[in-house]
Amino acid sequence: MINYKDLGLVNTKEMFAKAIKGGYAIPAFNFNNMEQLQAIVQAAVETKSPVIIQVSKGARAYANQTLLRYMAEGAVAYAKELGAKNPEIVLHLDHGDSFETCKSCIDMGFSSVMIDGSHLPYDENVALTKKVVEYAHQFDVTVEGELGILAGVEDDVVAETHTYTRPEEVVDFVTKTGCDSLAISIGTSHGANKFTPEQCTKDAQGHLVPPPLKFDVLAGVEKELPGFPIVLHGASSVPQEEVAKINKYGGALKDAIGIPEEQLRKAAASAVCKINIDSDSRLAMTAAVREVFATNPGEFDPRKYLGPARENMKKVYKHKIENVLGSANKLVD
Repeated sequence: MINYKDLGLVNTKEMFAKAIKGGYAIPAFNFNNMEQLQAIVQAAVETKSPVIIQVSKGARAYANQTLLRYMAEGAVAYAKELGAKNPEIVLHLDHGDSFETCKSCIDMGFSSVMIDGSHLPYDENVALTKKVVEYAHQFDVTVEGELGILAGVEDDVVAETHTYTRPEEVVDFVTKTGCDSLAISIGTSHGANKFTPEQCTKDAQGHLVPPPLKFDVLAGVEKELPGFPIVLHGASSVPQEEVAKINKYGGALKDAIGIPEEQLRKAAASAVCKINIDSDSRLAMTAAVREVFATNPGEFDPRKYLGPARENMKKVYKHKIENVLGSANKLVD
């Protein structure tokens, strides 16, 4: 059993309470490798932001659970090396699909886990989430549950259509499970192709405009659970400049469109205190790598293409922290 506190990590409890009170959201950035993690830590330190570094079940298998433990511990040490006196870093499991997966992560030093039982019948979701909570809370690990289903694809999580969260269910779910935060479905979606062209309208320039988020659902949840931490998944904005660069240098991303940043900022000012962003960093990384390969086809040193990729991801992370989520300058020196 590895306790996350021995790795220098924190859980989400105090972090979320401050975010709700301050009207901002904590960035939850997914990572799979060293360059992504370096970019996340650099961005968080340079903006003085708390941060959640999260891995899916697939990313955990890719990176190896033992290496992840040391990467998380290294992230804290790296943040201090960069000048953060009291970094606030959470290691979070994104979309845990079973009690066994969540338990394994907790035992390996994760400070927060998500158990996603949203695809199950309501009573089974409650029972599974409660079981994870009871185990996690023994070690002061926080737990995120989910009600409602997001469309799209993220690693092993696949759904064709949305099932919006029902505000009338949230109090019962939170009360019965004891979860510390709740992921809801209000129209965000996983992946880079979050909406079909048929779901969108077009602006004067002919660009696709996605359907607006269901802020009425969010307001209904807030009314039922005042001050309770709410989480948004699938919240990448799919920067069109990165999509254009990928396509310019040989990519084939068609109709890739994300969540408008002004809508995410509006959500961050509410009880939404954790916003998950993954696809945007994938796009930034891929765009930079493709540009190097296209403009310098003789290059074969990974540092020469992963270095620019790291810088491009850091730029995206800093922008999200400063201009979308509002979490900059929230760390106490």
